Amino acid sequence: MSTENPQPLWQPDPQRIARSQVTTFQAWAAEHHGAPADGGYEALHRWSVDELEHFWEAVTQWFDVRFSTPYARVLGDRSMPGAEWFPGATLNYAEHALRAAATRADEPALLYVDETHEPFPVTWSELRRQVGSLAAELRALGLRPGDRVSGYLPNIPQAVVALLATAAVGAVWTSCAPDFGARSVLDRFQQVEPVVLFTVDGYRYGGKEHDRRETVAELRRELPSLRAVVHIPLLGTEAPEGALEWDALTSADTEPVFEQVPFAHPLWVLYSSGTTGLPKAIVQSQGGILVEHLKQLGLHCDLGPEDRFFWYTSTGWMMWNFLVSGLLTGTTVVLYDGSPGYPDTGAQWRVAERTGATLYGTSAAYVMACRKADVHPGRDFDLSRVQCVATTGSPLPPDGFRWLHDEVRADLWIASVSGGTDVCSCFAGAVPTLPVYIGELQAPSLGTDLQSWDPSGKPLIDEVGELVVTNPMPSMPIRFWNDPDGSRYHDSYFDTYPGVWRHGDWITVTSRGSVVIHGRSDSTLNRQGVRMGSADIYEAVERLPEIKESLVIGIEQPDGGYWMPLFVQLAPEAVLDQALLDRIKATIRENLSPRHIPDEVIEVPGIPHTLTGKRIEVPVKRLLQGTPLEKAVNPGSIDNLELLHFYEDLARKRA
Repeated sequence: MSTENPQPLWQPDPQRIARSQVTTFQAWAAEHHGAPADGGYEALHRWSVDELEHFWEAVTQWFDVRFSTPYARVLGDRSMPGAEWFPGATLNYAEHALRAAATRADEPALLYVDETHEPFPVTWSELRRQVGSLAAELRALGLRPGDRVSGYLPNIPQAVVALLATAAVGAVWTSCAPDFGARSVLDRFQQVEPVVLFTVDGYRYGGKEHDRRETVAELRRELPSLRAVVHIPLLGTEAPEGALEWDALTSADTEPVFEQVPFAHPLWVLYSSGTTGLPKAIVQSQGGILVEHLKQLGLHCDLGPEDRFFWYTSTGWMMWNFLVSGLLTGTTVVLYDGSPGYPDTGAQWRVAERTGATLYGTSAAYVMACRKADVHPGRDFDLSRVQCVATTGSPLPPDGFRWLHDEVRADLWIASVSGGTDVCSCFAGAVPTLPVYIGELQAPSLGTDLQSWDPSGKPLIDEVGELVVTNPMPSMPIRFWNDPDGSRYHDSYFDTYPGVWRHGDWITVTSRGSVVIHGRSDSTLNRQGVRMGSADIYEAVERLPEIKESLVIGIEQPDGGYWMPLFVQLAPEAVLDQALLDRIKATIRENLSPRHIPDEVIEVPGIPHTLTGKRIEVPVKRLLQGTPLEKAVNPGSIDNLELLHFYEDLARKRA
């Protein structure tokens, strides 16, 4: 990896640096907690990981976290797994999420947008009233702290109300998007045995209505733990027999009662993609998420009451939970329920324009799709309020940085961020006071001792290594559900380097302090002892207009050899002839190295993804190694199972 110092693509101006929350926080923390007053973000980050307890105490004071009973100390036990944060403290996440209702009752807490792209506001006072009404009804149904509540819901205001009412009661929320099939949902919900299910009759996507009543009926049959089902008539149908009506549960004018729960009390269950087995049911805590999200959204994303926060997501992805937490900073949260590309590829930019979004988050894949479709956001939409465009889901390629800079605005803050469902936060990404370099994440997050390690546990600079976190973060899972001895949790992150979180990504920490993500390390390409990231190859290949998407796999052969095929899905009208093959290889050679050139380039009908849109490399590798389909992949976790038959057939032919 080069250590040269290129020119930054973007540099915040002095006024922006001075007024950012991270700057004012640093000055305050220097006065009250011994943080360094000088040295900017780099010095603050060093202090935040060296003085972990002082840093997190400062975060709780700066954001006025309301502990109803005080904590004995900040970190009772710092070992991983099993770190004990703020022992003795009690609080409630939902109480903090609704605080702005006291001062901004008639301003919008939520802006809901469907495929008509017309924003519909829900005020802070109305959101608080509905949460109070629903929480009281849930208690009347017998819901108690620790009970599980599930949502089979799109990204609509009712989903936010249901989550907050669940948290107010001290129950545990979990959700799936309604485009998940019954098997996928049951693989998740059956693990946690919910007692309440919130559900829609269907949803609208791509200009069509999708009826989900049969799926809902199947969920009710297969979830014997359910004591109540709540019907939300998004498509206007009658409630099925035995179901409760949403409107009846949310119509009272009831002041919410917030159950005061221990800091480590479970808030929600998120799920891993589950491509190779049952999804991991990841449990995060009320207090851990509260303080981590206040830090991430307030200090890193620089969000406050004047902002509007839009991230394109669904309730089946951790980014939805992260988006809802925008309420913690008093920010107006934009909920978009619809296709990312309807009625045209520019749809998300139109939503950002019409809602006055100041921070707009999307996937790297959407940015690259806009680039290929010749979308011109800065020309065609008024994006003057957008201060930051953030991307995640996969690394944003260098061409994506350039395109956002050229096509949105030259003074745009571009924040490529990386974290995981596992912590429902970012390990590295947005810092409003630092420059942006093409292809790089700005810096590791505060309180996160992010490092790149070689196999022996030695830290690397300007070299590719494993992403590790050497100190605990408050939002790390308190446990996995149905993992009584903690072995599945331990084996997921702590089996490689004892006591240190290994995430499963290849990264480079540069000598400038920025971070480059190269892709998953568990599907590593390793040719002649050189480790390569698949994301680097995708970025190069998908620059070609003929390539819609690609997938690269590296397979160790029984004879000691190595086979590295590149699978390409072509754009309409494109043909994989010798000329295109030569251009693919030349592009990879010029942008990466001769070693990155695949052994074969194979045209495929499509690239399979998880339900949250990530390419699946490991299951395809297993198929190509001869593992039967039913053992290589969990069928309920894949967006299009038919696509996997191609790889299965290819393995058969090669054998």
